[in-house]
Amino acid sequence: MRKIYLLLPIFFILISCQESYLPKPPGYNRIDLPPHDFNELQEGYPYTLDYSKYSRVEADSFNLAEEDWINLHYVDFGAKVHLTYKKIGGDVTFRALSEDAFKLTSKHQVKAYGIQEAVTITPNGYSGVVAELTGEVPSQFQFFVTDSTDNFLRGALYFNTAVKNDSLAPVIEYIKVDLAHLMNSVKFQN
Repeated sequence: MRKIYLLLPIFFILISCQESYLPKPPGYNRIDLPPHDFNELQEGYPYTLDYSKYSRVEADSFNLAEEDWINLHYVDFGAKVHLTYKKIGGDVTFRALSEDAFKLTSKHQVKAYGIQEAVTITPNGYSGVVAELTGEVPSQFQFFVTDSTDNFLRGALYFNTAVKNDSLAPVIEYIKVDLAHLMNSVKFQN
């Protein structure tokens, strides 16, 4: 009987080693997102707006001739929001600017699974259009805000990484909330 008690633990050890192995699904890095907090853009631009405290305002280096173009650089997230401003008047028409904005968004249709657009009115009475893009696209969120007669502000979110957008989803959603606040805070100077 004593031999059985000695062999029983060995038997259980051998049986427990027979478990089949299943690979674990890939995991993603944990991203700690700070609470939303905003600064007001300082004077010197033909518009004011609230931007995230976790982004840095930089002059746009793509087109140095456009002094009113800026980037909101989310350094910790490797993202930039490109903001381009145009004064409506003369050869620069609202129709041309809005068509250009829609054309720039539609260029992503090659890789986008879907593009959802929505028209909105901001608390300051301006019209806005939001485009949310899904899929492996370089820009997941684009928008413009305008008074349709004098001012046109367009924004596009870009990441400086080739990481799949599903792993960036929490950061994309976080920045979308910031950009919704930004759109609602835009005020054009007269």
